[in-house]
Amino acid sequence: MNTPFDFDRVITREATASLKYDARQDVFGCADLIPLWVADMDFATPPAVTRALTERAAHPIYGYTTYPDSLYDALISWLKRRHDWEVEREWIVMCPGVVPSLHAAVMAIAKPSESVIVQPPVYFPFFSAVTNLGRQLVENPLRFENDHYTIDFEHLEQCAANARMLLLCSPHNPVGRVWRKTELERLLQIAEKHDLIIFSDEIHADLIYPDGKHHILATLSGHANHIITAVAPSKTFNIPGLNLSALIIPDATHRAAINKAFYTLHVSAANPFSLVAFEAAYSEGELWLDELLVYLKQTRDFVADYLTANLPQIRLVAPQGTYLLWLDCRALGISDAELKHFFVHEAGVGLSPGILFGEAGSGFMRMNIGAPRRVIVNALGNIVKALANN
Repeated sequence: MNTPFDFDRVITREATASLKYDARQDVFGCADLIPLWVADMDFATPPAVTRALTERAAHPIYGYTTYPDSLYDALISWLKRRHDWEVEREWIVMCPGVVPSLHAAVMAIAKPSESVIVQPPVYFPFFSAVTNLGRQLVENPLRFENDHYTIDFEHLEQCAANARMLLLCSPHNPVGRVWRKTELERLLQIAEKHDLIIFSDEIHADLIYPDGKHHILATLSGHANHIITAVAPSKTFNIPGLNLSALIIPDATHRAAINKAFYTLHVSAANPFSLVAFEAAYSEGELWLDELLVYLKQTRDFVADYLTANLPQIRLVAPQGTYLLWLDCRALGISDAELKHFFVHEAGVGLSPGILFGEAGSGFMRMNIGAPRRVIVNALGNIVKALANN
């Protein structure tokens, strides 16, 4: 591949306290497998990020930190350049990752007696952010027809009539949908009709394939004060371990409430390394991202063709975004427990069981293709051999 970045390079991650690799025994009961589960990538982060971290590490004092103007400028410039979204600095709340942000937003916006809507199958902290805080969980399952997911708007309308918040995943993890403008506009109509506050998790917004187009929800609404948007460089540039994200909150009341939730917990996102990585990624990582997207698309298309030719029992739900593939394994005719056992102990591949994402994920598995292609090829080959031995 003609690129200045070597995405085919296999980098050993064992013995680096990597959750993806060093926790395999704890997670799967087996340490000898190809891990394609947790959502980080096996690619070197952009060189500008490594350089910024190295330069900061060379300064021998790692004290308490604050957010410099340049950090906000980098994020504001990125959102304008890549998404045509003009964000005011005062709207930005820096946060220690999207999962804590989910919890803080639910804590701040919804009272214990109020309901929060989620749309399974969905990233599992969406559920726990509601239930852990004693709020009322309401499920609006996505509809799955003809190998394609859509929002059940009629059911959403019923749910919204008695709810306070909606937790939206856009692009959607794990099914890979990049919602069309018309879908998001209809969702906004329902939200505005019922005075529904939307937490829009858009941390995969930069990872879009050519057959999809991401629309920032807040840019489609005349009532953006009802929308809280989560953004981050973590998935885009493979720096999730640095735990720095941002919420874009135009409404001053909501912003104050969420800041209070973080203050109550004495949670800070600032550390000297997350700050410089965040800024360098958004300021200098664009070429790296463009090349990454080419590589990921080639891998996505390779997997689709491979499954059709060699594993027709497993159907790919074609994603328009993210580096996460949603695999329909129901034709194998086995239970979720048996499915996990098959992949781990017979195929030697560690995937995320679909059932983790709610009952609507039963019979599915999530595969992370953010790895050198030879790793994906080996994993698929293992699955073919395991099925042949059954």
